[in-house]
Amino acid sequence: MGDIEAPNSNRPSQNVLLSILPSKEFASSRKGMLLIAEVALSFISFVCFAASTAAAFVTVPLLEFLAALFLLIAYSTKFNERFKGFLWPLMDFMRCVTASIIFFIISIIAVSKYANGSSKAAGVFGFIATIVFALDFYLIFNELANFLKQGGESNDEPSRQQGKSFVCMVIQFLYRPLCIVYDV
Repeated sequence: MGDIEAPNSNRPSQNVLLSILPSKEFASSRKGMLLIAEVALSFISFVCFAASTAAAFVTVPLLEFLAALFLLIAYSTKFNERFKGFLWPLMDFMRCVTASIIFFIISIIAVSKYANGSSKAAGVFGFIATIVFALDFYLIFNELANFLKQGGESNDEPSRQQGKSFVCMVIQFLYRPLCIVYDV
């Protein structure tokens, strides 16, 4: 009898999990593949460290797994375009730099100090994760360098950046509206 909350049978029901998964376009992009590799390698390292005698290092892969998973979901759902409160490229760059350095250190310790197989496996996956994180921050840095070589000009704004400082050009790359708001 006129139930307002009755589901519409013409509209297909979409599973919540499928709405969180990255789209095919993003997953096949360079950034998508790197983030998926970072999530997978961090999780495998986490499991290996948890099963080994080097369980003291379990925190680093867990935190990197959660951070990479958050950015994967944020980039695939375009959350970063809707929420302008973070400096997304800077956050991604700093995450990759710290992850590559820390994964490298704990992988050396896990391979050299601990003798069991799961510690060695965690070290090997940690070295592979180090390479993936380093590749990601290298690519982010190259995007920043190319942006600065162009004089910090974007396609969206007119060329009014003659007197801008280097710092403002870096900030504009990382967070473009900041330079417009403060008119520097």
